[in-house]
Amino acid sequence: MLSRAVLPLVRPRNIPSAIRLPITAQHPRWYAKNNKPNKTPYKLPDSIKSSKPESSESQKNTAPQSAGAGAGVSEVSSAKPGSQPDISEQPEFDTAARGKDAPEAQQQQQPQRPLPDLTQGIPSTLAAELEAARNPKRGQTPLNLTEDPSRAEDYDDAGHGGDIPKDGYVSSVDRRRAQMAKVMYGLFFLVGISGTIYLGRNWESEEDEKAHPNAPSGWGFGLFYNRIKARINDITSYYKDPPFQKLLPDEDPNMRPPYTLVLSLEDLLVHSEWSREHGWRVAKRPGVDYFLRYLNQYYELVLFTSVPSMMADPVLRKLDPYRIIRWPLFREATKYKDGEYIKDLSYLNRDLSKVILIDTQESHARLQPENAIILPKWQGDPKDKGLVALIPFLEYVAGMGIEDVRPVLKSFEGTNIPIEFAKREKAMRERFQKQLAEEQAKRPKSGVGGLASLLGLKPAGDTGAASAEQGKMLWDRIREQGQKNYEMIEKEIRENGEKWLAEMAAEEEKARQEQMKSMKSGFTSFFGAGGDSKK
Repeated sequence: MLSRAVLPLVRPRNIPSAIRLPITAQHPRWYAKNNKPNKTPYKLPDSIKSSKPESSESQKNTAPQSAGAGAGVSEVSSAKPGSQPDISEQPEFDTAARGKDAPEAQQQQQPQRPLPDLTQGIPSTLAAELEAARNPKRGQTPLNLTEDPSRAEDYDDAGHGGDIPKDGYVSSVDRRRAQMAKVMYGLFFLVGISGTIYLGRNWESEEDEKAHPNAPSGWGFGLFYNRIKARINDITSYYKDPPFQKLLPDEDPNMRPPYTLVLSLEDLLVHSEWSREHGWRVAKRPGVDYFLRYLNQYYELVLFTSVPSMMADPVLRKLDPYRIIRWPLFREATKYKDGEYIKDLSYLNRDLSKVILIDTQESHARLQPENAIILPKWQGDPKDKGLVALIPFLEYVAGMGIEDVRPVLKSFEGTNIPIEFAKREKAMRERFQKQLAEEQAKRPKSGVGGLASLLGLKPAGDTGAASAEQGKMLWDRIREQGQKNYEMIEKEIRENGEKWLAEMAAEEEKARQEQMKSMKSGFTSFFGAGGDSKK
């Protein structure tokens, strides 16, 4: 007897009704008695429902083919209860005996891969896109969400189907945005054309035309372009040029030294560095105090740095508390050109024939390289003497009253100025000693002069001649006077330095109080509460 547990194994699931009905008609009576019919109606697959029902003749023809079902059932019943029956030998599963309908039935029974569950959201295609980027030569597009290989050619690289145009995926809002973008582009183009024509117009006044001699009024493409360029430069000069045409005020030459020494800050007078342990630290170069206080008697000292004022001003207050440097200039006074900050000396309001710039970058002096001395950057060496070694040369230029410093700087170009100047000074001193010896040999000895020298008295004549007789040049006397002036400055600082600092602090506090008072009065007058009330 066939067990009821074996029945679901031998009952085919996806076999058409035309094949199953003859099989049930051949069942033995004992099987009909012992097995109740299934009350749940059998639902045909969609593939079977879509196919046409077979005719009665096909059913008659298939009936003899299913006659072997009883044998098949008996063989199954004779098998062991624990073993799985071999249903491949049953005639109803032999698709080769079905003639022309065999390929169609085989295609219907072929298992398909499950479709994605779009009710849970569109599945991610990131992995497929990455795979397509790695293997661009693969024929099948990875964005075929239906996974139907027969329609792989209907999809492009963007995943759009061939039946729907690409613009079908664009919403109406996107279309309106695209149209508005086109309209705005057109308006911008018209405004640009009209603005260009307006900038290229002729000059309104003679003053404007004289201010731009390279772009005169007239008709022509070249003149039109030059006027446009000149007007654009005038507009952008507010951001690129210094804020004033004269960075230094007008002064009486008798009230200041005739020469101007412009100094940089970063890597010349100080060196700043940052570390994780200490943060930002600023080191003062050795000999800076002596350098500034000694040359203050020969030069008008100007600090010109490309560092912003809010960063450089606190450093300058610590570096020069007694304000030996007369005029500080920061990044706001530089000229911005080609992505660099340039120190244009023509804005200083000083005679360039008596201006010397000392810097560590050639780009800062690209407009007046003949006035510049470029030194290597100081990296914080505590034994450095490069700045102090430059004092004799600068003292000689100012002390000897050279008319134009540019030819002198040109003669030292490409050399180490302190070393080269020491060589020239040595040669000059040797020549002077030789000439002095020749003059003393030719000069007759005077008895009065010899007697006065024995008594320790100086001659009443020229002091220069007396110094020359002692082997001193004019340069030596200038240096001695400079040392005396420096000692006087140091003495004044030691005696009155604290007093000067207190007075400067009081002046700053007074100025701050006046500024705050003016701000408060302006704020209250804006709301109508200012002014003194009369009683």
